Amino acid sequence: MLLLKHRVNLMMNIRCFQRNFSASSLVPLQLPSPKETHLWYILPNEVKSTSLLNQYLELLSPCEKENVFRMRGDQLQKRALLARALVRTTIARYQTNCQVDPRSLKFKKNIYGKPEVESQDVDDLHLPPLHFNISHTSSLIACGVTVNSPIGIDVEEKQRKLKNNILAFAQRYFSPYEVELLAAISDPEFQRQEFIKLWTLKAYVKALGRGFSATPFKTFTIRFRTATEGHLSGHRDSEVFDIVDSFDDPKNLTSNWQFALLELVGSHYAAICIEGDGTTRGKGTLPMKLTVWRTIPFVEDECVSGTDDFVTIGGLT
Repeated sequence: MLLLKHRVNLMMNIRCFQRNFSASSLVPLQLPSPKETHLWYILPNEVKSTSLLNQYLELLSPCEKENVFRMRGDQLQKRALLARALVRTTIARYQTNCQVDPRSLKFKKNIYGKPEVESQDVDDLHLPPLHFNISHTSSLIACGVTVNSPIGIDVEEKQRKLKNNILAFAQRYFSPYEVELLAAISDPEFQRQEFIKLWTLKAYVKALGRGFSATPFKTFTIRFRTATEGHLSGHRDSEVFDIVDSFDDPKNLTSNWQFALLELVGSHYAAICIEGDGTTRGKGTLPMKLTVWRTIPFVEDECVSGTDDFVTIGGLT
């Protein structure tokens, strides 16, 4: 069906299948409001057109193309390509002062390697201060966008298989509070689901932008407040998640961060962590506003907020 087996053949395919497209092919959107996140996702299995994949390749920088070609196997190359195309087409939608071609966007990395949009001025118009983060599994790729607020996202398959014993694995990576929470769950399947949710909520590390080595999962605790203590599942809007940086004092909250946990397309958990504005310090986190789209860039966009494809677990307005 695809793709990238032979670089020379692929570049020939690009010239053969190329058609005109531009930023005008993307529906422009208003910037997210303060404390709002936009989440875009793409399902790789829905992208079957070789010509469309070749168009996506044309969006990438030479370095990004090299990274795609470096992947081993068609499916890994396809996912790497879709991830970069999703980032570029998503960010291009918000350049509302002027039409910006996704190909013209430039990126940089912070000192820990987290990608960021490089500030650009186009015809003396300042592009909006967007923050983004990307996460992917083999079957879903997601990109979160905020304005003026660092963001981290993570997506995990609900049926992700764990080779190791869950508690033994948790003891390596989770805080004592989190391990105790999991140990109290007797049902193996329920325990596995709660483990995956906690792992997904560690998107806090990605929001900090310092990488796992600088902020190991075990050095902080995800604490939740819910009407039903002892698990992460509950009614809509019933949960708010907090970060605890001190093992000695479980009430010592790092409260300038907001979390959301949700299900996507019935098969994935997604967690979002954004930095607040400091006005809630000492009061815990407040729910965020979230809008979610499923996309195949240049083909179709669908807002799935309020549909069965998007189910809130906690942390949203």
